Amino acid sequence: MTEAAPQGWVPVEHRFLGLDRRTFGAALSVLVIALVLLAGLPAVNALIPWHNEIRAGDVLDLGGGATAVPPVGWQLEDGALTGSGSASPASLQVQLATGGATISLRGTAFTGTADAFLDQVVRSEGSAGVDGPRGTVTTASGLVGVALGSTSPQGDGLDVAFKMAGPAGQAETAPALLVRVRTAPGQYERQQDVVGEFVRSITAGATR
Repeated sequence: MTEAAPQGWVPVEHRFLGLDRRTFGAALSVLVIALVLLAGLPAVNALIPWHNEIRAGDVLDLGGGATAVPPVGWQLEDGALTGSGSASPASLQVQLATGGATISLRGTAFTGTADAFLDQVVRSEGSAGVDGPRGTVTTASGLVGVALGSTSPQGDGLDVAFKMAGPAGQAETAPALLVRVRTAPGQYERQQDVVGEFVRSITAGATR
């Protein structure tokens, strides 16, 4: 009479280092999936370039009827074009990028002037470089902002603060807009004209 094999017993021909070789395939599949989830997907994402290129005629929606004309060829990493949604001027987030340079726009509620808004930004975030003198910027639509340039070992920057047009007599309570430009060292001069055109294109929309 043949004795029954003990429960869990693995025949010699299926053993490797005391393990059942027949389970290796399933275990290896699980391991590969885990590795892809932990490390593979971020690596793949890093290899795939962001591709949402600005084309001629594209216009950014800054909310409340406000707009801006983004530079052609740059990538729109965050934000919406006109006709594709309804942006809020008090919670606006836009990010444009090209090699060595970024332009971000942030909208927020703020009571006060553009100069006071820029003061608050500087106080809250500090400065890692050397700030230049403040200047006044006027867009093609007549919107007036306050600009502050800076330079550091990490690169050059420009912050422009605006108060977007509000109802008549309530300009101080209108949403504030911060335009922030950052470039790699030595890259700002190459982008200076593009940045200037972009800032001048900002409109505050219709006053109500």
